[in-house]
Amino acid sequence: MTTVGVTPLGQYLIKKGIITEEQLLNALQVHKAEGIKIGAALIKLGYITEDQLVYALSDIYGYPLINLSKTEIDMNAFKLIPEEVIKKYKIVPFAKTGNTIKVAICEPLNTVVDYIKFLLSGFNVKIYLTKDSEILKVIDRFMFFTDTIQTKETMTELLESALTDTVSSEAAEDEDREEEIKVEAPIIKLANKIIIDALKMKASDIHIEPNEKGVNIRYRIDGILHNILNLPHKIKSSLITRIKIMSHLDISEKRLPQDGRIRLKISDKEVDFRVSTIPTIYGEKIVLRILEKESVQLDLTKLGFEEISLKFFIEALERPYGMILVTGPTGSGKTTTLYSALMKLNRPEVNIMTVEDPVEYSFLGINQVQVKEEIGLTFASALRAFLRQDPDIIMVGEIRDFETAEIAVKAALTGHLVLSTLHTNDAASSITRLINMGIEPFLISSSLILVIAQRLVRKLCSYCKKEERYAKETLIKLGFPEDKIENIKIYGPQGCPECNNTGYSGRIALYEVMPIKDEIRELILTGAPATEIKKEAIKLGMITLRQSGIYKIIQGITSVDEVIRTTFED
Repeated sequence: MTTVGVTPLGQYLIKKGIITEEQLLNALQVHKAEGIKIGAALIKLGYITEDQLVYALSDIYGYPLINLSKTEIDMNAFKLIPEEVIKKYKIVPFAKTGNTIKVAICEPLNTVVDYIKFLLSGFNVKIYLTKDSEILKVIDRFMFFTDTIQTKETMTELLESALTDTVSSEAAEDEDREEEIKVEAPIIKLANKIIIDALKMKASDIHIEPNEKGVNIRYRIDGILHNILNLPHKIKSSLITRIKIMSHLDISEKRLPQDGRIRLKISDKEVDFRVSTIPTIYGEKIVLRILEKESVQLDLTKLGFEEISLKFFIEALERPYGMILVTGPTGSGKTTTLYSALMKLNRPEVNIMTVEDPVEYSFLGINQVQVKEEIGLTFASALRAFLRQDPDIIMVGEIRDFETAEIAVKAALTGHLVLSTLHTNDAASSITRLINMGIEPFLISSSLILVIAQRLVRKLCSYCKKEERYAKETLIKLGFPEDKIENIKIYGPQGCPECNNTGYSGRIALYEVMPIKDEIRELILTGAPATEIKKEAIKLGMITLRQSGIYKIIQGITSVDEVIRTTFED
């Protein structure tokens, strides 16, 4: 065919066996009819992916690849090229070191590269290739912040209605105080924009981190921290001061950690932020934990339990007394599991009392107490007081020491249902942890009725997940059932605008639920190690964390990499 070979990209893809000549001809027709690039046409027709396109272009033109979604964007570099040029040619200057500027492009045309070098004459320009979607994402997000810092007049017009109408603080701020520290309107709007963008991207935490060059903004999305942008040094103190004012913190105290809270009404939804500051060598770092009650999933059937695991849990919750423990590392969703259990148990005829550090969400009908160690209100002292308050169900945020563990165990033995958390790797290890705290084995075997271990894994984006191939031996080694491997479809992440180009959207829990049956009680009394207890629990029907992960891979919910990242081999 004479038309095949009109583009280096087409020749390359055919040579590599990625597309056929006929497919290239079809793409050329779309290219002419719609006026789009050959690569875009091939993607549109489903012949190649965006990843395949950028890898091919890198191979053809010799430019190295860069993943902008995992790269910190340097504001000093970004400002060097006019906005209209960035938008028109889809280019992102992302780093500046000395006299060297690094620029990401998605179309490696000589005319574009020459123009970039002309604009940055005097600098050593290094060109990198990235995906079109990553370029658009950075432009969409980052251009706003350039306006915020550089063009106050534009910002006033752009944000006056958007932010005034959508964001209103419940707590009135002291205007004289703001004037005294000279916080200008663009900084107020910038702080609001950082918060709103975090909510739009479904972040759980906002990190405001001062560094040698300025202040870095990072969002934790689905458990993973993402660099969002790096702001200049000159606005660092104003931004940090603004957040401290919103949190009702002491703006003059910069040497000690502080804790505060922000409550905002955003688009008719109330959102709380738990704020923590800590002094670092470059200034105060601030972390805002986003507490959006409406986004918390409190339905036990939707958290990720397998059918048999959920059955074990509900049976334990229906018991009149005993202790239920939920274990796992920080950020594994233990509190959500406990809150979901309490919502199931919350009825007018029962008295539910909780002691937490901190109380993240408040619920109607549940008496919640906040730990205040500085005045002596600890988990242990609150628990003692609870026992004089005629409770039916008690939730202890965390068992940290012998005193708290001892009171919790005694409460479980004297007619109360006690729920709490521990930090252990799996369900069976909780027994060892309690013994190491000083609790006698006979008390553990008498009081404990169920232990849950859990982890959070990211869910694959339903818009862009793609099928992946694994060797049979690899899957068997991971724990997949050998007799079913041939019929299993396994999916992995790809990345699209719907999932912020990460390939994942949302999280789901993996659960290991161990009911304390008679066989387990005997092992506890004889001082059996955690490994032996776990083996017996598996014989009695317990699904391990790894098995729970494998079920979710088979269902197309998560990926192999996510399960390997969060679980140990059994």
